[in-house]
Parts: sequence; C-alpha cells; structure tokens
Amino acid sequence: MTPPVTPLPQLPRLPRRLRADAPSWTETTDVCVIGSGVAGLTCALNLRDAGFHVTVVTKVHIDDGSTRWAQGGVAAVLDPHDSPAAHARDTQIAGVGLCDPAAVEVTVTEGPDRIADLIHTGARFDRYADGSLQLTREGGHRARRIVHAGGDATGAEIQRALHQAVLRDPWIRIIENAMVLDLLTDASGHAAGVSLHILGEGVEHGVGGVEARAVVLATGGMGQIFQSTTNPSVSIGDGVALAMRAGATVTDLEFVQFHPTTLYVGKDHGLLPDGTEGDRQPLVTEAIRGEGAHLLDHSGERFMVGLHELAELAPRDVVAKAATARMRAEGQPHVWLDARHLGRTMLEERFPTVTGSCRALGIDPVTDLIPVAPAAHYASGGVRTDLHGRTTVPGLYAAGEAACTGLHGANRLASNSLLEALVFTRRIADDLAERKPSPGTPEAPEGEGWVCSTTSRAPLQQAMSAGAGVLRSAASLEATAEALTALGDNVSGRPRPATWEATNLLTVATAVTAAAYSRRETRGSHWREDHPGASDDWLGHLHLSISPDGALETTWESV
Repeated sequence: MTPPVTPLPQLPRLPRRLRADAPSWTETTDVCVIGSGVAGLTCALNLRDAGFHVTVVTKVHIDDGSTRWAQGGVAAVLDPHDSPAAHARDTQIAGVGLCDPAAVEVTVTEGPDRIADLIHTGARFDRYADGSLQLTREGGHRARRIVHAGGDATGAEIQRALHQAVLRDPWIRIIENAMVLDLLTDASGHAAGVSLHILGEGVEHGVGGVEARAVVLATGGMGQIFQSTTNPSVSIGDGVALAMRAGATVTDLEFVQFHPTTLYVGKDHGLLPDGTEGDRQPLVTEAIRGEGAHLLDHSGERFMVGLHELAELAPRDVVAKAATARMRAEGQPHVWLDARHLGRTMLEERFPTVTGSCRALGIDPVTDLIPVAPAAHYASGGVRTDLHGRTTVPGLYAAGEAACTGLHGANRLASNSLLEALVFTRRIADDLAERKPSPGTPEAPEGEGWVCSTTSRAPLQQAMSAGAGVLRSAASLEATAEALTALGDNVSGRPRPATWEATNLLTVATAVTAAAYSRRETRGSHWREDHPGASDDWLGHLHLSISPDGALETTWESV
C-alpha cells in the first residue's frame, strides 16, 4: 500500500538561490570539498590518493565542526568472535525496517579496512598492554565493537590525526572562515563549483567562486534548528539547504535523533550557569551506560528496566522517548544518570571528558547523580545518495551527516556515523577516479534570490523545539509550520552571513516539519503522539525537493 502524503495546510516558499553579490574572484581546483570534519578531511585525503587536487572549504576553523565532540567511538567488527552479519543485524534493528540493506552491507564489510586506514593516517586508539585495541559496547550493539581514543575523546583524536595529515599535503588547499552559498552548474546541469563568502578573514574581496570538476558536501548536521542540541553553532544544515536549492532530493529528514543523555545545565536546557546561551549541550557519552551506568527517575527507579531487553542500552530513540515520557510524568526537566558505582578510576581514566564537564558545573560523578535530558543530536536523513555518494544532481556528492546513504534508516545505531563517513568518502574518491569528470564552465545563475531577516533564528528554534522535537503531533507540527510561514514572509534581510544562515535554517526546518507531518506513525526517532504505533503502510521513504517556484514537494518510495 502507498500511504497518502498529506501536505501541511501552509508552508513558506523557499528560495532556489541566496541573494548575494556577484563573485569578485575565482579559483580553480579538481574537487571542492565543503566541510572539515571526519567526512570532509577523509574525503580530501582519499581524493589526493586518487590523484586529484583538492580545495577544502570550511565555515570557521578546520577543527570547529562536530567531529571533535564525538565521545563514544567508531563501530566496526574487529573482534574475531564478532561478525559483519551481527553488526548488520544490530544496525537494521535500530533502523526499524528502513535501512538500505546494500548500504548496511557495504558499511559493515568495508568498515574494518577503513579503521585500519585511519590508524595508518595516525589516529591513536586506546589499546591494552598487549597492544590489542580496546573495544567497548554502546546502545543497540550486542557485542563489544566500539574503538575509542583518550577514553571518551575519540572525535578529538580523529580530528587531530586527519588535520595533521591534511596539513602535510601541499596539494590540499584549505579555505577557512568561508561560508558556501550556492552550487555552480554548467550548461548541462553538472556541478561546476560553488560560490562562497569569506567571513572577514583571508581573501578580502568577500564573495567569490571555486570552480571544480565535482563538489562534495560534508557539512555535518542540522542540530541548530532546535534550541537544545549537542551540535556546535556551525551545524545549521548548510549542505542540505544548498543541495535543495540546487534541485537535489533529500530523504528521511523526519528522523532526527535526540541523544538521551546530554548534561542538563539549566532550567531551559540551553543556558549555561551564568545565564548565557550555550552553542551546544555537553554530551554524556552512551559508552558510560555501556560500562554499566543506570538511568533513574526522581523516585530513584530504573525506568528502562522492563521497557526493553537491553534496558539502558536500548537504541537511542527508545531511551530518549522513555526519558522524555518520565520527565513529563514527573514534571521534571531532567532524569538522573547514576555512574557512582563505576568508581573514581573508571570515571576519571575512561571518561575524562564527561567527568570534567560535570565537575565544571559543580557535579562530581564519583559521588553525585548526573542530571541528563534528551537534546537534538544526529540527523539520520540528509541529501539522498547512492552507494557511491552521488546525489541526484550530476557531479554533486554528499558524505557524513549531510548525506542519507540509507545506512541509518529511522534511527542511527551508536557509533555508526564516523564509520559511515570513513566508508563512503573512500567510495566517493574511487567513483571520481573512475569517472574522471571534465571541467565545466559555470553558467550565470538565474533570478535574484532572497534571504530571511536575522531576527528569525531564535523564534525558529523555539518553534521547532516546541512542535517538531522529541514529541510531535499533527497539531504541534501545524503550529510549527504556521510559525515558519510567518518567518518566511520576512525576506527583507540584506545579504550577509547572518541572513544566509537564517535562510538555510528556514529551508531545513521547513523540510523537517513537512516530513514529520507527512509520516503518520511512530518509528525510530520519529515519535507521533497522535499515531503512537508503527505501521507497515509506512515502510518507505519520504523524498523532498524544491520546485522551480519555491514550493516544497514531497514524494513517497516504498521499501
């Protein structure tokens, strides 16, 4: 059965390009990679191995993305008692029927070799005295298959190793403090580069262009469409918005994973103790539950026991929903994580980042319960790609959190994200090496474009958290769409970084809201209070794109 895709009563019109000055400078490369996290830097290194010259464009500084904040690790089958089939099974269970089996197979079978590549690049993972890799377990995994570094500082170590490797290669050009605006295409519609704006440093002439044979989007997540998120301030969905303006299809955007255990830091879970707004919520890694920490409600009950066979190690959507439901029932803004029984040595040596974050707020996890609450964490959907990272726009590729490869389905299995980036960036480089695309001449863009007012960011985040967050319903999503439409009516902003970001936020938030409204069931990280059960009628994917006149179009594809 094909379920009817019911559109929202109202949605804002969306731009097909951003308003910006004409480029005043241009440079040329073979491949332009947008983003400098694990996906962007790994892709750049793989492309260099394939013989391409690469330009990496990053929004702020090379280390300012989400990768360095990843605590848990990378999932891969490295234990002889484990198997790719077991890893695939755990991935598909977490994805609740929507994982692409081919994408899962590719990832779990090629993953171990990509871990070896990363070690060869210089990443130092934690090892036992005999030199063997330490493996831990996280939610949804039925085996220990997570490699980690620095206890709970895996992302920082991977970012360090990749950054150093990129700096050693003179044929990788890095442009920092640059916001990418729109895709450039040639007469055939093939990607031919990007327009961008230097944010006050580097090249002094502002808007320019990087012409390239192909473009790879590795821009990370979109957590900043919500008030409370583990994502840094740069993670606003730039790549997804750019792809949509270029005519690409995005998929599974309703499946936003809320991490069940972020450190609760204030009444509004978005304020630091001094009352200022924080860029990101400190993460309390799932690995601490993998080592035996328990979740408690305010009466001291372990509320996950009996709800799922894995209790606190259930998939993240299950734990986040249970925590949210318990917080609502008790009228409390958080639940508790009890790690006291793990002991000082385990907490300080295995989880130094978590322990340090807690102590900075006056909480000692050795003796105190840790207040935690769900926050927007990871987008399982993104720009639709095939098994080689190709999007629906020729010459435009996507990788990492900006992409929807089909691996995650309705809910990402813990620590599969870094693995996915490693696997698919290698496949992108191999595909480009085989295709050897010729340079194209960018066509002048049509239309003037528009941008939103800078005042739209805060009310957009408030509307998304209130109506399209962990708990959703038709009524809450209609209210969110109404708020977004009102924000979309204010397009009087002048072209500059703040208005470009506001427009990207509006584009991505609109798409997430529309997808969440259309899917009338509860599945994975998408929880509809008015449709609390999963339905086989909804075993499929919602694809979204922007029509030439700016309308959001939604189509359905059955699994």
